[in-house]
Parts: sequence; structure tokens; C-alpha cells
Amino acid sequence: MTPASSVPRSSGRLAAALTLCGTGCTFLLPFLFFYSRALSDVAATVIACLFLLYSALQKDWAWIRKDWLRPAAVFCGLCLISSLHIGLKGAWVQALCLPRLFLLAAAMESWILVSASRRRALASILFVLAFWLIGQCWKQYLTGTNLLGYPPADDGALTGPFVKPRAGFTLLMLFFPALMPVVLQAFYSKRLRPWIGGVALLVLSVTTMVLIGQRMSNVLLLFGLMLTALMIPRFRIPFALIVVGGAGLVASLPTISPRTYAKLVLKFSNQLHHFTQSDYGKLYRTAVTMIVSHPWLGLGMDGFRNFCHTPLHTDALTGFGLPPLDSDTAQGCNIHPHNYYLQIATTAGLPGLVAFAWMLFCWVRTGLRALSPVRNPQQAMLFVMCCVLIWPVASTSALFSFPTAGWFFLFAGWLLAASEPISSPDQSSAAASLFKKI
Repeated sequence: MTPASSVPRSSGRLAAALTLCGTGCTFLLPFLFFYSRALSDVAATVIACLFLLYSALQKDWAWIRKDWLRPAAVFCGLCLISSLHIGLKGAWVQALCLPRLFLLAAAMESWILVSASRRRALASILFVLAFWLIGQCWKQYLTGTNLLGYPPADDGALTGPFVKPRAGFTLLMLFFPALMPVVLQAFYSKRLRPWIGGVALLVLSVTTMVLIGQRMSNVLLLFGLMLTALMIPRFRIPFALIVVGGAGLVASLPTISPRTYAKLVLKFSNQLHHFTQSDYGKLYRTAVTMIVSHPWLGLGMDGFRNFCHTPLHTDALTGFGLPPLDSDTAQGCNIHPHNYYLQIATTAGLPGLVAFAWMLFCWVRTGLRALSPVRNPQQAMLFVMCCVLIWPVASTSALFSFPTAGWFFLFAGWLLAASEPISSPDQSSAAASLFKKI
């Protein structure tokens, strides 16, 4: 007969094995975000399932009482109801799988990233990936191809280590949680060499982002840096110098990178000047037409893609000074509306948008309460990263598709874990220790 004492011992070994597997998948996630949408989705799903198994094994379900999980559960329920109402199998199957993303954030907050050492390890992984991406962008800029032999995109955007032009978004995901804590810690150093290293890292990162030539990534980077300067007085002078230097770099683009200038400045300014008639303006007007036509239930998961070709008409847009738009095959269609909040509203209606916004409010409130940029730069930069991600005036990728969904919910859970009072003494990035050794 098995001794009773062996039961908890074996249970502890199993819990440790689950934690090891979950941690390994978490550390693997950033690499998969770079190169495999399918495998990153699989890894995130595995983490969510392991988290449920771990909670059942430990009989610890305290994480369910987290304030943000209530609106998250309401949102998932509304997505499922809307998808069932629409009656498309693909929609309600996606709705049934949607909770895995929120479980990923919960697993980061209450399990994997509770440990400060794991948070430092994850930050170090992102730090290395950031330098890999920056190095590939500069190789492509200076030699014409990356290590894989691929040239920049047709419009001149640098692709870095990728085949398609998504280096700007990826560098943005790495910049605040991985690079900026190092920069901030260097700026608070009383030694000259770490300070010079921090300045060099900041200039290199911002210059690379400008040369990549992706408009929204540059705008969101500027927004995040401005938010950082508002929070941290010591960063305000470097921020002002970065703005001046960035403006000078943009002014020199016609000489050093004409195609980047054409996309980053000329095309961007033209789109803003004629926004309502631009491709993005048509997408947004189509999304608003859908929302006005289906305000309470929305159109289910992937509703924008499934129904943007369906003729819809509303005069509600005229109240905003915009011409009405018939949603048909000729205009305003894509696989998603290129804005998180429009995507959410077309998916689960206005009630779903309210539930999702309430969840975001809980995230921001938790991060804001723990904010201490001088003592805890990693948590502060995660807060900035989440603010950048949820900023509503932006053109975005699809929220519930990888890698965007992975970055979004990974950073949310990381911020929440880093904001726990018990873990506040040691939050700085492991990569920052590089400057201490200089």
C-alpha cells in the first residue's frame, strides 16, 4: 500500500514538472513570435492548459478572483453568444478557443512570472532578440540583404530578420520591456561609461526604427517615449534631444533613404490629409457601419472579414461629417478593420467593447498603482508598453491572431506579475547588469 506521505511528494514533483514545462514554453514564446505563428499559438495554448492543470493539482484557484478576469469572462461569453447567433461554425469554434489568450495572461501573472528571476530571464531573452533584429536591419540597410538573402520590401521598408515588413512592430514590442529599462538604469548611473552606453543604445534603437520606415511603429514609439518622459523627469532632456535628432534624421531621409522618406513622410502625410478616402479610412467607415447596424451582438468572431462584403448602409456617419459608406466588395474590406476597438465592437457589439475596455482599465489601474520608475524601471516600461498597445488611435494588426495576440497578452500578464507588491524590490532587467560590469 502506498504511504500517504508519498502522495503529496509525488504531487509536488508533478507541480514542479508542470512549472518547468510552462516556463520553458514561456521562454520559447518570443522566438516563436519571430518565426512561427502556428507554433506560437500552440505554445500559448499549452501554457494555458498547463496552468489549469497546475491550479487543479495545487487546488489553488485564487487567481480567478482577480478583478480583470470578470470583464474578461463577460467578454468571452459575449463573443460566444454573438458567434452562435451568427451561426457560422468557424466563428463559434474561435469563440470557444478565445479564453486561452486570457488564460495566458493569467498564467503569467499568477504562475510563471511570479518569480523575479524568471522575469529577469525573459527580459534578457527579449534583449538578445532586440539586438538580433537591429543587427539584421542594419545589415539589410548597408548591404542590401539580410542574412537570409532577402532585400527590403518593395516600398523600401526594412524587414530585418523577416521576409515580410514586420520589423517595425516587432522592434516596438522589444524596445520598451527589453531596451528601455537598460537605458533608464544607465541614465541613473553616476558613472560616465554606463551613461554613454545608455545614450548609444537609445540612439541606435530610435535610428533603426526610423530607417525601418513603418509609420505607425514610429508614431507609437514616439508616444511611448513621450509617456516615459512625463513619468521620469531625468529622461526629459534625452527625450527632447531624441525628438530633435529624429527630426533631423527624417529631414535627411531624401538623401540617405529616399524610399523610406517616400513612405514615412510623403505617403503618411497624404493619407492623413485625405484620410476618409484612404484605404484605412474606408476600413474604419465600414467597421462603423457594421457596428451601427449590429450594435448589441456584433457579428461574431472574424465578423468583419465574414460580413464586410455584405451590403450594409447607414446614415449615422453623416453626424460625424463623414459621407455614408455602402459596405460592398468595391471598398472598405479586409480580413480585419486594422483597429483593436473596431474589431472588438464588430465582434461582440458595444457591450463587448465595454467589457473589454473595463478589463483594460483594470490592467492600467494595477500597473499605475505599482508605478515606481526609479526603483522599478522594468515594471514602469511594461506599463508604458501596455499603454502603447491599448492606445486607441492606431492602425493595428488583428488582435486575436498570433503573433499580435501573443505579445499583447504576454505583456499584460507580465505587467500584472511585476506589479505585485511582494515582488517589487527586484524588477530591473537582467540585461541592465551589462552596464554595471563596464
